[in-house]
Amino acid sequence: MRTYVNLQLDSEGAGFSEVAEILQDLGFRAQTGRSDFVYEWDRHATVKDSLWFADRIHAALRGKRVWFRVETVEE
Repeated sequence: MRTYVNLQLDSEGAGFSEVAEILQDLGFRAQTGRSDFVYEWDRHATVKDSLWFADRIHAALRGKRVWFRVETVEE
């Protein structure tokens, strides 16, 4: 299972390096291509797990003026 995050930053908010550090602290790694960041689960994630993690991302980015899209897929 993998969770992907795509970002859109507001020029009045946090810089990309600050947002990257926040996401890396959550276990994401930056990548190129399909998505900006990926988190690789060490187990099968349920819908409940995915929602909990999305809430965690939301809380970590609160106040940073970042719009993001989260997608968790089985790969």
